[in-house]
Amino acid sequence: MELGEHKGILIEEAIQAMVYDTSGSYVDMTFGRGGHAQRILNSLDNSAQLLVLDRDPEAIHIAKQLAEKDARVTWAHERFGNLGDLVIENGSLNGVLFDLGVSSPQVDDPQRGFSFLRDGPLDMRMDPSKGFTAADWICSASEDEIADVIFRYGEERHSRRMAKRVIAARRLKPISTTVELAELFKAAHPAWKRDRHPATKAFQAIRIYVNQELDELSQGLDIALDRLCVGGRIVVISFHSLEDRIVKRFMSRHVKGDDFPRGLPVTDSELCPRLKLLGKPQRVSAVELADNARSRSAIMRVAQKIK
Repeated sequence: MELGEHKGILIEEAIQAMVYDTSGSYVDMTFGRGGHAQRILNSLDNSAQLLVLDRDPEAIHIAKQLAEKDARVTWAHERFGNLGDLVIENGSLNGVLFDLGVSSPQVDDPQRGFSFLRDGPLDMRMDPSKGFTAADWICSASEDEIADVIFRYGEERHSRRMAKRVIAARRLKPISTTVELAELFKAAHPAWKRDRHPATKAFQAIRIYVNQELDELSQGLDIALDRLCVGGRIVVISFHSLEDRIVKRFMSRHVKGDDFPRGLPVTDSELCPRLKLLGKPQRVSAVELADNARSRSAIMRVAQKIK
C-alpha cells in the first residue's frame, strides 16, 4: 500500500486554512494514507515540523516510510487523547488538523469489518491490536445497551427493533460477520430508503462506540487548543452530524468565552474568549463531489487561537 493511495477530502482548503507559518510546527491527527500530510509538507519550509498520528497500524506503516524520506516528519501510533503526552509544551503548535471518520482503505478491506458490502469478521476497531471487537460487544451487551448505542450514535429511530432482533438471533448462535449482522438489521428495519442500506446508521453507531470516537474527539480538541500558540489554527473535517455538533459547540464555547450568569455587567474582553472563527463552515465543491461520492457529507470548520 503506497502513500497517497487514499484520496483525501478538502485537502487544498484545509492546508490553506491551517498553514500560515511555513516554518512552523503542525500536527495531522489522522494520517490515514498520507494525503493531507503530504500536501502539508509541500507547503512547509525545510525547518518546519509535522507530527502525524493514527490508531491504525497500517497507516502508521506508511507514516514510517514517509518519516524515513522526510526528516520533518515524526509519527506516533496514538489516539487523539494522547496528544498531550507527545506535545508537552503549551503554545508550541501552529496548526492541528482533524480529518475524522474512517478512510477508504479501511472501509474497502472486508477483514476490518467496517462495511457490510463485503462479508468479513465483525471487528470495526481502528487499532485491531487493542480493545474489544464489535462482535465481542454485540454478543455480550444487553438489549437496552445495544438499542441505546444505535440510537445515540446512529440516530436510528428503529434501534429498539434492531436490538430485539440481535438478541433473538444470538440465542441461536454467536454473531460474527458483517453481513450476518447487516441482515439482522435489515430484517428489523420497516422503512427502507432507495439510496441507503437499512443497516448503515447502526453500523456507523457501533463503529463510533467501539472506538470511542466522540470522547476522543472532545479530548483531542481540548488538548489541541492548549498546545496551540496564539495565532495557531484548528481545522476539523467531519462527516457525521454528531462529530460536527461537538466541533461546533467546542468552537462556539471558546469564541464566546467564560460562561457567566446572564445579567452580570461583564464586557466582552472580560469573557476571555480563546478562539475566533475563520470563515464559514465549508463543504466540498461540485467538482470534488463528482469525483468522490464519499465526500458528500464532509464539512470543514476552522478557528484561530487568540488567547
